Amino acid sequence: MKNIAIIGSGSWGSALAIYLSERGHNVKIWSFSEEECDKINKEKKCMFLPKATINENIECLTDFEKVIEGSDVILHVTPSKFTRDTICKYKEYVKDQPIIICSKGFESSTLKTLDEVAKEELPNSVIGVLSGPSHAEEVSLNVPTALVVACEDTTVSDMVVEIFKSETMRMYTSKDVKGVELGGALKNIIAFCAGVCAGLNLGDNTFAALITRGLVEISRLGTIMGGNKDTFYGLTGLGDLVVTCASEHSRNRRAGMLIGQGKTIEETREIVGMVIESIDNIEVAYKLSKKYNVDMPIVNAVYEVLYNNLDPREGVRILMTRTLKEE
Repeated sequence: MKNIAIIGSGSWGSALAIYLSERGHNVKIWSFSEEECDKINKEKKCMFLPKATINENIECLTDFEKVIEGSDVILHVTPSKFTRDTICKYKEYVKDQPIIICSKGFESSTLKTLDEVAKEELPNSVIGVLSGPSHAEEVSLNVPTALVVACEDTTVSDMVVEIFKSETMRMYTSKDVKGVELGGALKNIIAFCAGVCAGLNLGDNTFAALITRGLVEISRLGTIMGGNKDTFYGLTGLGDLVVTCASEHSRNRRAGMLIGQGKTIEETREIVGMVIESIDNIEVAYKLSKKYNVDMPIVNAVYEVLYNNLDPREGVRILMTRTLKEE
């Protein structure tokens, strides 16, 4: 039994809390909202997980010190754009606990991955990443799931495996922190594009082509940035890409569908009602492709759709009529 601190009370943070508490661990969640704390502590519900129930051995607090004090590991689960600011607020309470980044995305102002942000703010801490094809809605209901924990310190990754493993959670380890981090961040962009295709009522052929060529783009950029190519064809690359592109649970896919149907970014954010990592990540990936001189035509097209008012159907036409080449 371990003491787990979870920073973030959204769907994924709450799902991890429910899952880990059912394994017998003591779990404390940090939330920025007193209202959310009350819902979790008193009503035993998370507003983003209507089918799940919060267990008795979960406590939600707005006090970082009380959540982190005595913990064996810290799971960081805030939206990517709040990662640095949140870490800055709790880093004074961190002792020797490893920090496991469970969020997926980039810091848009610096183009840094979230593990890089954490290392900058917590240079004396061991930083790892947890990722894989895992919708919060299903993890909270014990649907069989496989995840990867990546960390350069194998004692930490082994500890996380022991904390998480069960009959419904198969765990793998990796030392490729960069590849695991990038696979999780970049797949959201392709999932957004899959939603655009659905919003345009395109077919299975289009969907298959998008996923396949999207994975090529993810791998191109990811390897140049330091990831292992094989990582992008594993659970945290291909696996996460498939589940996010195809699932009704995916907010990124849903956001893309709304854009495909003619909604604006502002209307899409309002309808989805949660943070849409892909919209911010598209701009970051576009800038990274230019920085590293990587050919990413799908990213270029969706960037033009979002930020330069390109009609989505015209974006598809541009992609389909590019200069022909060997695969």
